[in-house]
Amino acid sequence: MAKQKDNPNYKVIAENRRARFDYAIEDDIECGVILQGSEVKSLRENSGNIAESYATVDDGELWLINSYIAPYEQAKMFPHEEKRRRKLLVSRKELAKLWQATSRKGMTLVPLVLYFNHKGLAKLKIGIAKGKTNTDKRATEAKRDWGRQKQRLLRHGE
Repeated sequence: MAKQKDNPNYKVIAENRRARFDYAIEDDIECGVILQGSEVKSLRENSGNIAESYATVDDGELWLINSYIAPYEQAKMFPHEEKRRRKLLVSRKELAKLWQATSRKGMTLVPLVLYFNHKGLAKLKIGIAKGKTNTDKRATEAKRDWGRQKQRLLRHGE
């Protein structure tokens, strides 16, 4: 990750922080996003949101649903739809893996991060996740708090 941050083209556009709290993410896959010209310009200005979106496999294709990309001011003649279905690009092998996880294992596809990679292409990281229950969320929080307390005790030597 450090190499990507040093690269001037690498830029995080939107991050779904709530996903790691609500879901237990077992695996993640990087995929490309098919965008229109004004959508790319708008994303370059950091105006996108994937917090309420999800991905699904329909008719052998992977789709991102309910993601928001703000309208680009200079594209008044040919604007884009703000919340349209956007096609995601993955290999057939990865698509089969995603379809199997969602249909057989009862998992969901949650977008984690929307970013421009080192080549300047828009990419989306999708997590294969299972929903957490309230007890799981409490256990994760307790584990995180204990880790913080442990670090404080080690630092202060008490």
